[in-house]
Amino acid sequence: MPPQINDWLHTAINIPAEFSGKLLSSLVVIVLLLLIRTLILKAVWRRTEVFQIRYHWRKISNYVAFFLAILFLGRVWFKEFQSVATFLGLLSAGLAIALRDPIVNLAGWLFILWRRPFIVGDRIQIGIHAGDVIDARIFQFTLMEIGGWVAADQSTGRIIHVPNSKVFTEPQINYTEGWFDYIWNEIPVLMTFESNWKIAKEILGEIAERHAGHLVSPAQFKMKESSRQFMIFSPNLAPSVFTSVAESGVLLTMRYLCDPRRRRDSTAEIWEEVLEKFSQRDDVDFAYPTRRFFDNKWEGKPGHRETTPPRTEDAAEEWRNGST
Repeated sequence: MPPQINDWLHTAINIPAEFSGKLLSSLVVIVLLLLIRTLILKAVWRRTEVFQIRYHWRKISNYVAFFLAILFLGRVWFKEFQSVATFLGLLSAGLAIALRDPIVNLAGWLFILWRRPFIVGDRIQIGIHAGDVIDARIFQFTLMEIGGWVAADQSTGRIIHVPNSKVFTEPQINYTEGWFDYIWNEIPVLMTFESNWKIAKEILGEIAERHAGHLVSPAQFKMKESSRQFMIFSPNLAPSVFTSVAESGVLLTMRYLCDPRRRRDSTAEIWEEVLEKFSQRDDVDFAYPTRRFFDNKWEGKPGHRETTPPRTEDAAEEWRNGST
């Protein structure tokens, strides 16, 4: 700093010359870094309107400016730190002793940048928390929460701040990034035993194909590309309907691919069509928990019905009263 300015500050506001020089040098460094960062971001903003690119440039410029500011200001204020290696070594040693948790969070941030288990915009679950990643910083990342008291992975409106150290202790489930861009969704439909379940299965298969058949081709391409990096056993990607028997009827389960963020929408659209199609059939009915009595004499299969003599009216009345 020019000695004239130091002398003026010392005379005007009684600041020691050495201190005033360091103060002015620090202000110059901060102003220059902010100016350079602003110019870079303006250039990026003029070249692209993609918000993901803008977001990454803004975050990276913040980190670089912060690191350079610490480096230059340390050299200005501490003479013994003229060696960059010495400065960084003493700084890291002091932080390791006093700030264990922040250092682990910093290590988690570096792990996220290096291994990329998720990026901003991904939908993830970490531990018991799930949501869309809307920000990632040095010490924590931020989720827009989904689930909770809201059904079908819809947003709750709450913001969750998660320490970066959680990536070392909690499993991370990524809905939208990695080797596959889709998830499987299942819709169970319970029919009565008396319904024509074969016709119902055909109807459900046609509905699932209309809503999800177009996703099979891009999903196969994505899986083929991912097989270069992962050992993947190719599953059946086409919409399917599986048959099983439940306590109250025949259970038909539709399984199909869907976009992770459209699971509730696709479920609603399919159910509306199912309700409409089944309402047009007299031989298909939905089942629900009921209680019924089975009389083998009258309802049993031919050749296997009860062969005891018919009950008298008094005996039948007594049986009915006892069953209630």
